Order: sequence, then structure tokens, then C-alpha cells
Amino acid sequence: MKVIVVPVLDDNFAYLLSDAAGVTAAVDPAEADKVLKVANDQGLTISKVLTTHKHHDHAGGNNAIARRITGLEIVGGEIDRVQGATRTVKDGDTLRVGGISVKCIHTSGHTMGHICYYATEGEQKAVFTGDTLFVGGAGRFFEGTPEEMQHSLGDKLGKLPPETLVYCGHEYTSSNYLFAQSLDPENEDLKREVAIASERLRKGEHTVPSTIAKELATNPFMRAHEPSIQARAGLGDGSTTAAVLGKIRKMKNAF
Repeated sequence: MKVIVVPVLDDNFAYLLSDAAGVTAAVDPAEADKVLKVANDQGLTISKVLTTHKHHDHAGGNNAIARRITGLEIVGGEIDRVQGATRTVKDGDTLRVGGISVKCIHTSGHTMGHICYYATEGEQKAVFTGDTLFVGGAGRFFEGTPEEMQHSLGDKLGKLPPETLVYCGHEYTSSNYLFAQSLDPENEDLKREVAIASERLRKGEHTVPSTIAKELATNPFMRAHEPSIQARAGLGDGSTTAAVLGKIRKMKNAF
């Protein structure tokens, strides 16, 4: 399994996901021309599009890429009414990208129909999280509740194998880590990852992929159950994880 990062728009990531034989899917190809150029340069032919959610900066290139590729399958969550979708999926559905198995994970919160795609081939594991989970952060709760986002982050994505590579929808890591440090200043894992990310960005590199293990160790939205995070959010020990999640999301919005 190979993943190629394709920067699009101002700070979005699209991806090319290919199996060992070169069968390829594009994930959130918001700028069709850029994604197709990278695919052509790599000798890859896109046969499927995996769309995480309906927002234009993720789904906005679907119709354009469909006009360029005959018979293209465009996948999107059944709730979100994704642009150009020819196949809708729900939680637990599985797809194939050649030799890659892709499980659809419904992660409501950012949008009600957001889908993350968990891809495995042999021992390799990767999840494409769109705007649900970022490196060091999480998406805004535009349509869902804190309880729904907690279920998506903690009960679904957080239970994936820790070595799973995380490919998110935006390069928000720098600002996410600044906020994370304000909530978790003594976290040695976070300090280490901040230094690594800063060096990558200084070199003009991407901060993706992360891993589920790193996010569980450093991301305050995955650590809302921790007493230290609860305290800095100004909530007591008896607060639910969802309540803490909702509070720190409001704090991040104003950060």
C-alpha cells in the first residue's frame, strides 16, 4: 500500500491510495487537475474517489475529475449527499481498491454524514480522517454534538490499531499544537512531537502522517478524559468526556 500526499487549495490534503499493483483511489481530490497531474506523473490511473464529507474543499473536485475519467466510481457517505457520488456508504461498509480493503467508519460531528476510510493491505494500516481528526486537533462540530464527536474520536478512531497511519484533511498542525500545549504543558510526548513537526514544516515538509498512538498521547481532543485536561478546561472531576470535549472545542474556536 502506498499513499501519496497531494496538497490542494490553501491548506488541504488530497491523497492517492494505491495497492501493490498500482490500482488507485483518490481521497478528497478537491482540485482535480492537481490530483490528476500527480497521478499521471506517477504512472497511476485513478479508478475510484473516496470522499470524506460534503464540504466543497473536500468534495468540490468530484464532478471535474469524473468528467476526465470514464466510469469513475465516486464514494461518499449516504447522509452527506456528496457531490457526484455514484455509490453511497454507511458505517461498517467495506470497499476494495485492488488488494486494499477499505472499511467505512461513520464519524458524525463535523458533518452528520462524515466518513473516515480505514485501509489495510497485509500488515499496513492507514486511516483517512478528513475533518474529524487532525494532527493534534479535531474538526469543528458544525452539525454534531460533543457526544457524537466523542463517540467518533474515542470509540471509533481511538480504537483502531495504534500503529495505524493517520492522514487528515488539512495542515493545521502548528496551530493545533499551540493550543494543545496550552492545555497539556507538561506532556513530554507532545513536546517531542512539537519539535518534530516544527522541523518538518521548516524544511517545507508535511506533518502527515501521524499515527493513532501519537494522537492518543498528544491530542487534547483524544485526551479529554484526562484530569489535567479537564482542570485546564475549567471543569471538575465529575465532568463527562463529552462535556470536556465540547468545552475545549469552544476554547479552540476562540484561541
